[in-house]
Amino acid sequence: MEQHANRARLLGPADVRRLAEELGIRPTKRLGQNFVHDPNTVRRIVGAAELTADDVVLEVGPGLGSLTLALLPAAAGVVAVEIDPVLAERLPRTAAEFAPDHQAELRVLEADALRVRAADFAERPPTALVANLPYNVAVPVVLHLLAELPTLRTGLVMVQSEVADRLAAKPGNRTYGVPSAKAAWFADVRRAGPVPRTVFWPVPNVDSGLVSFTRTDPPSTAPREQVFAAIDAAFAQRRKTLRAALSGWAGSAARAEQVLRAAGVEPTTRGEQLAVVDFARVADAAARLVR
Repeated sequence: MEQHANRARLLGPADVRRLAEELGIRPTKRLGQNFVHDPNTVRRIVGAAELTADDVVLEVGPGLGSLTLALLPAAAGVVAVEIDPVLAERLPRTAAEFAPDHQAELRVLEADALRVRAADFAERPPTALVANLPYNVAVPVVLHLLAELPTLRTGLVMVQSEVADRLAAKPGNRTYGVPSAKAAWFADVRRAGPVPRTVFWPVPNVDSGLVSFTRTDPPSTAPREQVFAAIDAAFAQRRKTLRAALSGWAGSAARAEQVLRAAGVEPTTRGEQLAVVDFARVADAAARLVR
């Protein structure tokens, strides 16, 4: 595999700037564009993703192709979803230039990652998500892809450090909230290390971190939408007790207390104390009491 991987030349700082200048690109905050220009960081990400030769990788926001070039030799194929038409058009040519032995294994889909559907990947369903995600949409993109693409079994994403904390937080942690609880419905999510600011161009004003996930079975047979509605309500007023926070969702504070007690949850508990399986019990109890 190592010899195979050497056939791809990776982008260095000069390559990144040359490509950006060629395309007339000025990285924008609106699209969360910060391009990785350090080959060692890219190799580290691909290594940490623990890909197999059978994996089909979904990459979101490939940008100039820094990570794409390292992914191509490590997997059976890469589907890169890029919203910027200029970048989407250039990426196959970059693959041909830097990784000629693997250019046929790249498919570029010009699309908004928040709008892709399983049907877009019908020919080669992705099995792993590996991406340097645009920071302003990282959480909704991860949750959307996990919900839409059940074939995704593993993942490693680079996100803003605070977002990494929120995605991987466990109940009782002060950073535990909606992202953590919803992500836990789909997968076991963990922090996978920091990423220094200096590996990006332009240098961002925030720290970055890696988050890994491994798909797990849903913790409950309760409908996901109902569980997620309970999670949203609980954290919309996270300082309040669940009796108060869920009053609107349940119909009244008294009704919320009835549901919570039926679920075996103390009404004075706060949302940050509940695991996703607990929220599933609350949603189940609410459905039972309606019948």
